[in-house]
Amino acid sequence: MPKHPESSTEPRFSRLTALLADWRPLWYPAPFQYRRPPWGDVGSELTECLLGLDDAQVDRLQADPWQDSPLRDWLPVGELAELVRLAPLAAAEVRLPPAWGEHVGGRKWQQIEAFARHLHVAPRDSLLDWCAGKGHLARALARCHAAEVSALEWQQPLCEEGRRLAAAQQAPVHLHRQDVMTAEAERHFSARTHVVALHACGDLHLRLLELALAAQSAVTLAPCCYHRTHEETYRPVSRRGRALACVHSLRLARDDLALAVQETVTAPRGVRQRRERANAWRLGFDELQRELRGEDSYLPVPSLAYGRLPERFEGFCRWAARRKGMELPSSLDLTPFERVGWQRLAEVKRLELVRHLFRRPLEMWLALDRVSLLEEAGYRVELGAFCAATLTPRNLLIRARRA
Repeated sequence: MPKHPESSTEPRFSRLTALLADWRPLWYPAPFQYRRPPWGDVGSELTECLLGLDDAQVDRLQADPWQDSPLRDWLPVGELAELVRLAPLAAAEVRLPPAWGEHVGGRKWQQIEAFARHLHVAPRDSLLDWCAGKGHLARALARCHAAEVSALEWQQPLCEEGRRLAAAQQAPVHLHRQDVMTAEAERHFSARTHVVALHACGDLHLRLLELALAAQSAVTLAPCCYHRTHEETYRPVSRRGRALACVHSLRLARDDLALAVQETVTAPRGVRQRRERANAWRLGFDELQRELRGEDSYLPVPSLAYGRLPERFEGFCRWAARRKGMELPSSLDLTPFERVGWQRLAEVKRLELVRHLFRRPLEMWLALDRVSLLEEAGYRVELGAFCAATLTPRNLLIRARRA
């Protein structure tokens, strides 16, 4: 198996592009939209293998798609595992006092602490927290580095609460109300700026990179939610990415980008049960709407918060039907559709394991596109993980400074 040195992103970037393009017919279709596996004859043996997995195997592969995977006979499991492996980033021995995390959720505070350990601050750096919310990260960095920190946030209530918290903790944080997508945002950047962002989404972190490159600012970024963009089709941001996508005919729609961030930390049992019931009911309604419309095609239904989920399947179906302008006969027996929904959920969980296998490779590809953009602009760039995936699956960190 070829090795991919950390000093060069090009071999890794190139090979990931080829694999994502070659295997797109298998990872692109979302199984919940289909009654039968959407792969055709090419995936018949793979389908048989997946549907034969027991629940314990499914749970194990959802948590770790690389270890002892039965899919390796059909898919490039070993090579993908190697391509997404990253060497640890150098980190400082930073311990933030627990009292500093007051008013911050436990998991979020652990993420901030891990991020702070991997932030390399030069003596002349002027720290800027991008899309700061209430300034939790900014306050931690200000106190940790005994330095003033500027923070940008668009929502006025968050700015006000952030200023209150900074004053209460005597943290030298200057929180500015700023729409970062406007031209005014560039006034916060200079060659001395070190802009930091913990889980900045889609267009927001692309805007950060745009302004940082223009001002030659240092960057420490944990990107997130690549699909939160106004573009319907993804256009690679680096010259290298555009060239590779062209050579391999890799085209990514906005929905494809969402796959990169679908992995979540395991939720409490009650939350998982409610989520499974909602998914089974959606699949049951899908069977129902196909029969009522006489059309064998998927019909998207709006999301419904779990706390607002009706108590019974019938209530869910009538709610969904109203949202789609359909009339359900009052005497219709919905029991068979609920039963089919649960059966389809068991199948979908197994078929989705193919997409699970390509989640991290796709996320890595998108991160490497951003790394290449910075390298092309003359930056020294590091890419690694700043915490364990059990703390947050969005654990990729980009550190970049002008050479």
